[in-house]
Amino acid sequence: MANLSILELGRVREGFTRADALNDARRVAQQAEGFGYKRFWVAEHHNMPAVTTAATSIVISHIAAGTKTLRVGAGGIMLPNHAPYIIAEQFGTLEALYPGRIDLGLGRAPGTDQLTLRALRRDPMSADRFPQDVLELQAYLGPVEEGQRIEAVPGSNSNVPIWILGSSLFGAQMAAAYGFPYGFASHFAPQALDDALAVYRRQFKPSEHQAKPYALIGVNIIAADTDEEAKYLATSQQMSFANLVRGQRKLTQPPIDDINAYWTEAEKLRASHMLAVSIIGGPDKVRTGIQNLLARTEADELMVVSDMYDVDKRIRSFEIIADVMKSINGA
Repeated sequence: MANLSILELGRVREGFTRADALNDARRVAQQAEGFGYKRFWVAEHHNMPAVTTAATSIVISHIAAGTKTLRVGAGGIMLPNHAPYIIAEQFGTLEALYPGRIDLGLGRAPGTDQLTLRALRRDPMSADRFPQDVLELQAYLGPVEEGQRIEAVPGSNSNVPIWILGSSLFGAQMAAAYGFPYGFASHFAPQALDDALAVYRRQFKPSEHQAKPYALIGVNIIAADTDEEAKYLATSQQMSFANLVRGQRKLTQPPIDDINAYWTEAEKLRASHMLAVSIIGGPDKVRTGIQNLLARTEADELMVVSDMYDVDKRIRSFEIIADVMKSINGA
């Protein structure tokens, strides 16, 4: 039985405000909680006009305050952008406010471009210290040791669960070596998915916090009541990826009837490469797609990106996905 969760970017839609995007995310989380989703994570990205989750810990608090049982967290914090001590304080505070509901996924990429990285006042080489920074952060979140002179307050002894996130073998190897749960970003960088999962499971060493491997994978799922409607709704995400290929910084666009009229064959090829782990369709097609993905990966958890323009249609997509998953799990 696989768990089901959601990844949120707080996307700004054309014709709407950034505040709308953040409040829409909270409304989606509230509905997802009722549908039985396990987690609702937000991702750190900077200098992207359509993405409002840059101040990740603040967005997490906004979501957690509007929900009651859903685990809320970072998918993830890009640790090279931050001092581990600051993240320990932030997530220790979140854990104090919402006990037992906070997750901390950590990534090694900057989540932005090199120019913005300089604006963040971070050393581009700080990614090389990622393993050491993760362990330092874990120590700040753990018990205070005798003689310890620097304590994260709040943070110490909160033991906020740490996840290693990635899209390459590096993250898989690190998560395995230190016994962390692992999340693979197959929703936009699927090429190393199978190899990374194999490496993680083969090399995993049990830790105090994780006795056996636990693998979460990202998947794009656009669900609707019919295959035709899902295909139409999916064009908003497809346009976003085409714009990414073009280097254009547009807000989320309303769906269109013919995506092939929007992108060139070369753009379609590149965007489809990034969107290879995608399921688009009505309930039956979604069920088959999820079953095939679980058979291929044996993932413990699916983290769904259901990126579309209409919020009510997006909520309906998550409802259909949850119902399908319950039928797969025999619930």
